[in-house]
Amino acid sequence: MVLRLVIVLACASLLACGDIARLPPEAGEGPNPTLPPPVKSLIPTVNIAPAQGWPDGAMPKAPAGFKVTALVRGLDHPRWVHVLPNGDVLVAESNKPAPPPDQEPKGIKARIMKMVTQRAGAGVPSADRITLLRDTDGDGVAEAKSVFIDKLHSPFGMALVGSDLYVANADAVLRFPYAPGQTQITAPGVKVTDLPAGINHHWTKNIIASRDGSKLYATVGSNSNVAEKGMEIEEGRAAIWEIDRASGQKRLFAGGLRNPNGLGWEPTSGALWTVVNERDELGSDLVPDYLTSVKDTAFYGWPWSYWGRHVDERVQPPRPDLVAKALAPDYALGSHVAPLGLAFSDARMPAPFASGAFIGEHGSWNRQPLSGYKVTFVPFAQGKPAGRKIDFLSGFLSSDGKAYGRPVGVALDQHGGLLVADDVGNVIWRVAPDRR
Repeated sequence: MVLRLVIVLACASLLACGDIARLPPEAGEGPNPTLPPPVKSLIPTVNIAPAQGWPDGAMPKAPAGFKVTALVRGLDHPRWVHVLPNGDVLVAESNKPAPPPDQEPKGIKARIMKMVTQRAGAGVPSADRITLLRDTDGDGVAEAKSVFIDKLHSPFGMALVGSDLYVANADAVLRFPYAPGQTQITAPGVKVTDLPAGINHHWTKNIIASRDGSKLYATVGSNSNVAEKGMEIEEGRAAIWEIDRASGQKRLFAGGLRNPNGLGWEPTSGALWTVVNERDELGSDLVPDYLTSVKDTAFYGWPWSYWGRHVDERVQPPRPDLVAKALAPDYALGSHVAPLGLAFSDARMPAPFASGAFIGEHGSWNRQPLSGYKVTFVPFAQGKPAGRKIDFLSGFLSSDGKAYGRPVGVALDQHGGLLVADDVGNVIWRVAPDRR
């Protein structure tokens, strides 16, 4: 009882502490963000929107000319969405896997962070399944819902190549047989390749298939903030892997990416792009999360540097040889916005949303005031970002700072509407041009 009281008081103290942002949000956005000196503090900023869920009749807000509908409600922590060629929508209902008993985090700090996680709505057990949704009449509301695959292990990314459906669990990529129109897969998954797992500080593994279908690309986040537990547990992490689909053999495609999630092929250039969650505990104005193209064999700095060659002095021993190789990202999204979802738009969306990237910003826990908690849009021209990002779907926060919802995965559906997985609201939102 005494220990619990100590933890509660420590948690309350943490929630009341930390620095306040000195720069406007737009200073940390765009191709050349402002990077102030780091703020050094014994106690990190902890400021998270408590999970509340959506009141009856409430929903997020889209720009004028768009209609928002709930494709489905009442899901169990929906994280990711994938649209099949026939229009069916797959939803990964998932959460962080329980750690092995010998790797359970211990100590007061670990208990405090667990309480903060629960406060954010992320402390629920993983449903470990993929659900199929079918909107038969195209009205933006699913008439059919079925368990598509169950008994998975914290599933996240999905990719379909021909009759092979690939699912990225927290520890491996699995292959399942798929036939168009089926509403359930009962055949067991076949392991294609293992993915770095274990402690799983960042557990989400996303995948995307190459355009010719011969390769898969998988994201693997780091096992820490800035390698404070040593580099041994970071082996193969903070990276994107290229997987040969036929053999399962893989190679490191790009490294130094602290926690990459969304993946997409930019339509004009054909380049691979990702969104990345950067490091914490350097202040409310650092470090900007980002959207970037991913170059083969490139290194993006983590943990030794950020935004190219800005050295993080917390990381010891230093590695000036690796910092000298670090590439700066293409586009800053703002500090601590926690970008997870990424989907490139097309001409089915009206201007100014016809060319660019939709980004699901899950929202901050390490910044005052809060940032993220919305879906934004970065306009593109000639294959590159071209202009300031635009709010596309907002209203996820209440006036007193509680979270009605938190956006994660985003995808364009068969008719050109944007689907948004909301893991606090337990909804899949659909945002589409209102053609009435």
